[in-house]
Amino acid sequence: AAFTICSLQASAQTIDDIASKNTEAMGGAAKIGLLHSVKMTGSMSVQGMDIPIVTTKEHLKGMRVDIEVMGTSNYQILTPQTGFMFFPIQQMAEPKELDAEQVAAGQSQLDVQGFLYNYKEKGLKIDYVGKEKIDGAECYKLNITSKSNKVSTAYIDTKTNRVVKTSSKIKGPDGEEMDIESTYSDYKQNADGFWFPYSTTTMQGTIVFDKIDTNIKVDENIFKN
Repeated sequence: AAFTICSLQASAQTIDDIASKNTEAMGGAAKIGLLHSVKMTGSMSVQGMDIPIVTTKEHLKGMRVDIEVMGTSNYQILTPQTGFMFFPIQQMAEPKELDAEQVAAGQSQLDVQGFLYNYKEKGLKIDYVGKEKIDGAECYKLNITSKSNKVSTAYIDTKTNRVVKTSSKIKGPDGEEMDIESTYSDYKQNADGFWFPYSTTTMQGTIVFDKIDTNIKVDENIFKN
């Protein structure tokens, strides 16, 4: 029992250390605490095409992704309560509401300040799993359990102390679980001094952002279908 308690205390201390290092690497607590909205403009490379994409977020309130492709305007909306998607490029005639599983799985994307910043106040449970190499870089491996008991994994580069990869599972259209992975690179400061990965790669393709605006005024009506 004493060994178990000591192990838990050591793990908690490790998480706090990693969270502190990550917070400093992303600009410090005072800076991160000021961030409340983000608009990311870039393009997604898919099968040789560069598709314009704009992601707009209001911290813990909503996210909207707009994609222009082959003359069609496509979008996905997510809020803490619900979500919608409309992809006429996929022959959709009207918006489709996301199911509860998809809404719950996407909640972490509403956090513009990063999951490690004030993670306890956010109700997250984080476990330190150990170290693992990602693309040759040694990383801390963390398991994150949300308030809705959704589990995801994050990898933090031990040298830069920034997130380089996340993974989670969601249920696909056929009900089977799918692995969703994202990798992050090319961290830079925007005009306001906030740090972001300017390149994100998912199973859909690689998104490169050429402009990231922060603390802009967001009309929350864009999160309504």
